[in-house]
Amino acid sequence: MIKLMGRKGFTLVEIMIVVAIIALLAAIAIPNLLRARHNANEAAAIASVRTISTACESFRAAQSPVTYPANLAALSGANPPYIDATLGTGTKQGYTFVYALVGANQYTVTASPVTPNVTGTRIFFVDEAGVIRLNNAAGNPIE
Repeated sequence: MIKLMGRKGFTLVEIMIVVAIIALLAAIAIPNLLRARHNANEAAAIASVRTISTACESFRAAQSPVTYPANLAALSGANPPYIDATLGTGTKQGYTFVYALVGANQYTVTASPVTPNVTGTRIFFVDEAGVIRLNNAAGNPIE
């Protein structure tokens, strides 16, 4: 009968094989994770632009004489607020939101990625018509 000696620990080759397998799995998974976050940021930006547009119309309906809000802070600072305080600061989930009051009956909202091609690729735009339009990061319209 052969008596085996008790082994304590792992050999260097075994550890290197495990590290190589983990590195291979990470190389496959990380790009998919980044793409999923990128897509989630863009979907959240579209939803936020829609929320701002709806909030502007609700704000306008409650005013006498009718007018759109002066800025995003007017929407988040109202009692009760039309939008959440995070969106009222102008930045949310990798996008920056710029609201501009063009006139008493006109406004524009532009959502741009904080870091183009990382937090988002497309730029979203909405005005008083309520139709969300988009451009790529170069500013060219996407049909």
